Amino acid sequence: MQWTDEAILLGVRRHGETSVIAEMMTRSRGRHLGMVRSGRSRSMQPVLQPGNRLEVTWRARLDEHLGEYKVEPLALRAGRLMESATAVYGVQALSSLLRLLPERDPHPHLFEALDVILDHLEEPATAGELFVRFELALLNDLGFGLDLEECAATGLRDNLAYVSPKSGRAVSRAAGEPWADKMLALPDFLSPGSRRGADPESLAAAFRLTAYFLDRHVYVPRGLEAGAAREGFCQAALKTLRLDAAGELAAPRNTA
Repeated sequence: MQWTDEAILLGVRRHGETSVIAEMMTRSRGRHLGMVRSGRSRSMQPVLQPGNRLEVTWRARLDEHLGEYKVEPLALRAGRLMESATAVYGVQALSSLLRLLPERDPHPHLFEALDVILDHLEEPATAGELFVRFELALLNDLGFGLDLEECAATGLRDNLAYVSPKSGRAVSRAAGEPWADKMLALPDFLSPGSRRGADPESLAAAFRLTAYFLDRHVYVPRGLEAGAAREGFCQAALKTLRLDAAGELAAPRNTA
Protein backbone atom coordinates (compact mmCIF):
# COMPACT_ATOMS: atom_id res chain seq x y z
CA MET A 1 0.00 0.00 0.00
CA GLN A 2 1.28 3.47 -0.87
CA TRP A 3 -0.16 6.94 -1.36
CA THR A 4 1.06 10.55 -1.49
CA ASP A 5 -0.91 13.50 -0.15
CA GLU A 6 -0.66 16.98 1.31
CA ALA A 7 -0.74 17.04 5.10
CA ILE A 8 -0.54 19.37 8.09
CA LEU A 9 1.37 18.06 11.07
CA LEU A 10 -0.69 17.94 14.28
CA GLY A 11 1.89 16.40 16.60
CA VAL A 12 4.56 13.78 17.16
CA ARG A 13 5.57 11.36 19.89
CA ARG A 14 8.82 9.49 20.38
CA HIS A 15 9.18 6.00 18.97
CA GLY A 16 12.32 4.09 19.82
CA GLU A 17 15.70 5.80 19.88
CA THR A 18 15.51 7.98 16.78
CA SER A 19 12.05 7.73 15.22
CA VAL A 20 8.69 9.38 15.90
CA ILE A 21 5.02 8.63 15.35
CA ALA A 22 3.66 11.58 13.37
CA GLU A 23 -0.01 12.56 13.46
CA MET A 24 -1.08 14.27 10.24
CA MET A 25 -4.26 15.88 8.99
CA THR A 26 -4.16 14.87 5.34
CA ARG A 27 -6.17 16.49 2.57
CA SER A 28 -7.74 13.29 1.23
CA ARG A 29 -7.47 10.70 4.02
CA GLY A 30 -8.26 12.63 7.18
CA ARG A 31 -6.30 12.32 10.38
CA HIS A 32 -3.65 9.69 9.80
CA LEU A 33 -0.71 8.39 11.86
CA GLY A 34 2.56 6.91 10.66
CA MET A 35 6.15 6.42 11.69
CA VAL A 36 8.94 8.72 10.52
CA ARG A 37 12.34 7.08 10.73
CA SER A 38 15.07 9.36 12.10
CA GLY A 39 12.33 11.85 12.92
CA ARG A 40 14.33 13.12 15.90
CA SER A 41 17.38 14.01 13.83
CA ARG A 42 18.55 17.63 13.58
CA SER A 43 17.51 17.87 9.97
CA MET A 44 13.98 16.56 10.62
CA GLN A 45 13.14 18.39 13.85
CA PRO A 46 12.41 21.76 12.15
CA VAL A 47 10.22 19.95 9.62
CA LEU A 48 8.23 17.89 12.11
CA GLN A 49 6.70 20.81 13.99
CA PRO A 50 2.92 21.27 14.49
CA GLY A 51 1.35 23.53 11.90
CA ASN A 52 3.83 22.82 9.10
CA ARG A 53 2.36 21.82 5.74
CA LEU A 54 4.09 18.81 4.18
CA GLU A 55 3.96 16.45 1.27
CA VAL A 56 3.84 12.95 2.72
CA THR A 57 4.18 9.52 1.18
CA TRP A 58 2.79 6.71 3.33
CA ARG A 59 3.77 3.07 2.85
CA ALA A 60 2.65 -0.10 4.58
CA ARG A 61 2.25 -3.75 3.68
CA LEU A 62 -1.43 -3.67 4.63
CA ASP A 63 -3.83 -0.74 4.86
CA GLU A 64 -4.59 -1.38 8.56
CA HIS A 65 -0.91 -1.19 9.56
CA LEU A 66 0.63 1.92 11.17
CA GLY A 67 2.87 2.42 8.15
CA GLU A 68 5.81 4.71 7.52
CA TYR A 69 5.93 8.30 6.31
CA LYS A 70 8.42 9.98 4.03
CA VAL A 71 7.99 13.74 4.31
CA GLU A 72 8.94 16.80 2.27
CA PRO A 73 8.34 20.36 3.54
CA LEU A 74 5.92 22.62 1.70
CA ALA A 75 5.33 25.47 4.17
CA LEU A 76 7.41 25.69 7.35
CA ARG A 77 5.33 28.10 9.43
CA ALA A 78 5.90 26.59 12.89
CA GLY A 79 8.49 29.22 13.81
CA ARG A 80 6.04 32.01 13.08
CA LEU A 81 3.31 30.21 15.00
CA MET A 82 5.42 30.31 18.16
CA GLU A 83 5.55 34.12 18.25
CA SER A 84 2.19 34.81 19.92
CA ALA A 85 0.03 33.17 22.57
CA THR A 86 -2.95 33.18 20.21
CA ALA A 87 -1.02 31.13 17.65
CA VAL A 88 0.59 28.73 20.15
CA TYR A 89 -2.73 27.91 21.81
CA GLY A 90 -4.52 27.94 18.46
CA VAL A 91 -2.39 25.17 16.96
CA GLN A 92 -2.90 23.02 20.05
CA ALA A 93 -6.65 23.68 20.20
CA LEU A 94 -7.19 22.91 16.51
CA SER A 95 -5.24 19.66 16.84
CA SER A 96 -7.36 18.66 19.84
CA LEU A 97 -10.55 19.33 17.90
CA LEU A 98 -9.42 17.18 14.99
CA ARG A 99 -8.70 14.31 17.38
CA LEU A 100 -12.45 14.12 18.00
CA LEU A 101 -12.80 12.72 14.47
CA PRO A 102 -12.28 9.05 13.67
CA GLU A 103 -8.81 8.30 12.34
CA ARG A 104 -8.57 7.93 8.55
CA ASP A 105 -12.00 9.50 8.01
CA PRO A 106 -11.72 12.01 5.11
CA HIS A 107 -12.71 15.62 5.80
CA PRO A 108 -11.11 17.64 2.97
CA HIS A 109 -13.01 20.84 3.83
CA LEU A 110 -11.61 20.73 7.37
CA PHE A 111 -8.11 20.35 5.95
CA GLU A 112 -8.68 23.45 3.82
CA ALA A 113 -10.12 25.37 6.78
CA LEU A 114 -7.20 24.34 9.00
CA ASP A 115 -4.70 25.52 6.40
CA VAL A 116 -6.41 28.93 6.19
CA ILE A 117 -6.64 29.39 9.97
CA LEU A 118 -2.97 28.56 10.45
CA ASP A 119 -2.09 31.37 8.04
CA HIS A 120 -4.14 33.88 10.10
CA LEU A 121 -3.45 32.95 13.72
CA GLU A 122 -1.52 36.19 14.30
CA GLU A 123 -4.69 38.19 13.52
CA PRO A 124 -6.92 37.78 16.63
CA ALA A 125 -10.23 38.93 15.12
CA THR A 126 -9.83 36.89 11.93
CA ALA A 127 -8.41 33.89 13.79
CA GLY A 128 -11.25 33.97 16.32
CA GLU A 129 -13.94 34.08 13.64
CA LEU A 130 -12.30 31.31 11.63
CA PHE A 131 -11.87 29.19 14.76
CA VAL A 132 -15.58 29.47 15.62
CA ARG A 133 -16.55 28.54 12.07
CA PHE A 134 -14.14 25.60 12.24
CA GLU A 135 -15.86 24.37 15.41
CA LEU A 136 -19.26 24.74 13.75
CA ALA A 137 -18.04 22.73 10.74
CA LEU A 138 -16.63 20.06 13.06
CA LEU A 139 -19.94 19.81 14.94
CA ASN A 140 -21.70 19.38 11.60
CA ASP A 141 -19.32 16.59 10.55
CA LEU A 142 -19.87 14.84 13.88
CA GLY A 143 -23.64 14.91 13.26
CA PHE A 144 -24.53 17.80 15.58
CA GLY A 145 -24.69 20.73 13.19
CA LEU A 146 -26.44 23.95 14.16
CA ASP A 147 -29.06 25.58 11.95
CA LEU A 148 -28.31 29.29 11.98
CA GLU A 149 -29.92 30.16 8.65
CA GLU A 150 -33.51 30.91 9.68
CA CYS A 151 -35.73 31.36 12.72
CA ALA A 152 -36.99 28.07 14.13
CA ALA A 153 -40.30 29.70 15.11
CA THR A 154 -41.11 31.88 12.09
CA GLY A 155 -38.91 30.63 9.25
CA LEU A 156 -37.67 34.18 8.65
CA ARG A 157 -33.99 34.92 8.03
CA ASP A 158 -33.93 38.48 9.39
CA ASN A 159 -33.04 39.82 12.83
CA LEU A 160 -31.76 36.50 14.17
CA ALA A 161 -30.51 37.05 17.73
CA TYR A 162 -30.61 33.76 19.64
CA VAL A 163 -29.88 30.05 19.39
CA SER A 164 -32.05 27.50 21.14
CA PRO A 165 -29.91 25.41 23.52
CA LYS A 166 -32.24 22.46 22.94
CA SER A 167 -32.55 22.36 19.17
CA GLY A 168 -29.44 24.26 18.07
CA ARG A 169 -31.59 26.38 15.76
CA ALA A 170 -31.56 30.15 15.36
CA VAL A 171 -34.43 32.24 16.77
CA SER A 172 -35.35 35.80 15.83
CA ARG A 173 -35.21 38.58 18.38
CA ALA A 174 -38.99 39.02 18.46
CA ALA A 175 -39.78 35.31 18.76
CA GLY A 176 -37.10 34.63 21.35
CA GLU A 177 -37.46 37.70 23.55
CA PRO A 178 -39.85 36.05 26.08
CA TRP A 179 -37.24 33.32 26.69
CA ALA A 180 -34.13 35.44 26.23
CA ASP A 181 -32.67 34.42 29.60
CA LYS A 182 -32.74 30.77 28.51
CA MET A 183 -31.33 31.33 25.03
CA LEU A 184 -27.77 31.47 23.74
CA ALA A 185 -26.76 34.68 21.96
CA LEU A 186 -26.21 34.48 18.20
CA PRO A 187 -23.37 36.89 17.32
CA ASP A 188 -24.05 39.22 14.41
CA PHE A 189 -21.09 37.98 12.38
CA LEU A 190 -22.59 34.47 12.30
CA SER A 191 -25.97 35.62 10.97
CA PRO A 192 -26.66 34.73 7.32
CA GLY A 193 -25.55 37.43 4.93
CA SER A 194 -23.85 39.46 7.64
CA ARG A 195 -20.84 41.55 6.60
CA ARG A 196 -19.97 42.59 10.13
CA GLY A 197 -16.74 41.42 11.70
CA ALA A 198 -16.28 40.21 15.23
CA ASP A 199 -15.74 42.58 18.14
CA PRO A 200 -14.70 41.37 21.63
CA GLU A 201 -18.28 40.94 22.85
CA SER A 202 -19.60 39.08 19.81
CA LEU A 203 -16.51 36.87 19.63
CA ALA A 204 -16.85 35.97 23.32
CA ALA A 205 -20.50 35.07 22.69
CA ALA A 206 -19.48 32.90 19.73
CA PHE A 207 -16.92 31.05 21.85
CA ARG A 208 -19.64 30.38 24.47
CA LEU A 209 -22.02 29.18 21.77
CA THR A 210 -19.73 26.55 20.26
CA ALA A 211 -18.40 25.52 23.69
CA TYR A 212 -21.94 24.78 24.86
CA PHE A 213 -22.74 22.43 21.99
CA LEU A 214 -19.32 20.77 22.00
CA ASP A 215 -19.72 20.05 25.70
CA ARG A 216 -23.30 18.84 25.32
CA HIS A 217 -22.88 16.62 22.29
CA VAL A 218 -19.21 15.60 22.26
CA TYR A 219 -17.12 16.11 25.39
CA VAL A 220 -19.59 15.15 28.12
CA PRO A 221 -20.96 12.02 26.36
CA ARG A 222 -17.38 10.84 25.76
CA GLY A 223 -16.24 11.66 29.27
CA LEU A 224 -13.78 14.27 27.95
CA GLU A 225 -12.92 17.88 28.67
CA ALA A 226 -12.19 20.63 26.18
CA GLY A 227 -8.72 21.10 27.67
CA ALA A 228 -6.64 24.15 28.45
CA ALA A 229 -5.57 24.90 24.86
CA ARG A 230 -9.02 26.07 23.74
CA GLU A 231 -9.45 28.28 26.80
CA GLY A 232 -5.96 29.66 26.28
CA PHE A 233 -6.70 30.47 22.65
CA CYS A 234 -10.03 32.14 23.46
CA GLN A 235 -8.54 34.26 26.23
CA ALA A 236 -5.49 35.26 24.19
CA ALA A 237 -7.57 36.21 21.14
CA LEU A 238 -10.05 38.23 23.22
CA LYS A 239 -7.31 39.98 25.19
CA THR A 240 -5.50 41.09 22.03
CA LEU A 241 -8.75 42.14 20.38
CA ARG A 242 -9.74 44.23 23.43
CA LEU A 243 -6.33 45.88 23.55
CA ASP A 244 -6.60 46.72 19.85
CA ALA A 245 -10.10 48.14 20.35
CA ALA A 246 -8.94 50.22 23.32
CA GLY A 247 -6.01 51.54 21.31
CA GLU A 248 -8.30 52.62 18.47
CA LEU A 249 -10.58 54.47 20.90
CA ALA A 250 -7.62 56.20 22.56
CA ALA A 251 -5.95 57.24 19.31
CA PRO A 252 -6.31 61.00 18.60
CA ARG A 253 -8.50 61.91 15.66
CA ASN A 254 -7.12 63.81 12.72
CA THR A 255 -9.15 67.03 12.62
CA ALA A 256 -7.20 68.67 9.82
